[in-house]
Amino acid sequence: MNQSATQTITESTVAVLAQRDKRGVLTLTMNRPGSFNALSEEMLEALQTELDKAAQDSGLRVVVLAAAGKAFCPGHDLKQMVNHPELTYYQRLFARCSRMMLSIRKLSVPVIARVQGMATAAGCQLVAQCDLAVSVDTARFATSGIHYGLFCATPAVPLSRNMGTKQAMEMLLTGDFISAQEALARGLVNRVVSAAELDAAVESLVKSIVQKPQTAVTMGKAMFYQQSEIGIEAAYQLAGQTMACNMMDSAAQEGFLAFTEKREPSWKKA
Repeated sequence: MNQSATQTITESTVAVLAQRDKRGVLTLTMNRPGSFNALSEEMLEALQTELDKAAQDSGLRVVVLAAAGKAFCPGHDLKQMVNHPELTYYQRLFARCSRMMLSIRKLSVPVIARVQGMATAAGCQLVAQCDLAVSVDTARFATSGIHYGLFCATPAVPLSRNMGTKQAMEMLLTGDFISAQEALARGLVNRVVSAAELDAAVESLVKSIVQKPQTAVTMGKAMFYQQSEIGIEAAYQLAGQTMACNMMDSAAQEGFLAFTEKREPSWKKA
């Protein structure tokens, strides 16, 4: 990941590096390579803070979630969990993590996971929760809690919404690793590339998204997830209403007019 000179900040000071370009593309880089970017209390707080800021950015178009070092994320910080053997602590911790995951879903723009290494347990959950994911071919994925007597219940939520039931259950019940290619086949990631091609593959998705009208992308993401949780009749009603409202947007009007006139649409910048 290319980073500006202003981002040469030591690991001990900033848990998540934020860099936004003029297109409205925000890159959030988990910056704890020494702990493989574990979702410690500090990391969860840093991610939540940046996602809350992103939610208030009207010019935002895409978020890229990246990580520094060899691993993407191994899940929760087990040392912190072992040091606090209290039900109330665990309830707060998992509620905090769930809030952060839901913030990704509720964000009005697409979130792309840039997976440069291993992602396990809640780290695998993080990949599954993002709207899109690009992975290096050497990455591996697992919901490994079962090895330690803990069923990965919260990771099961987005995992079961990314892949088939039996495929998800196999990962959850065995805790075994799957390869990046298997993750692609199961629907956990969109693209698998070499390390040298990772940034280009992420940029390819980013470029395609930012070229589309912002209103259509925003309305589309919200509708996509909402319809997936309701019955089919209600889903069609929601989808029809969304399309009708979307058609009233000037970008859609221009897009269809351009199609009928056999020319490229001229989008107005937001």
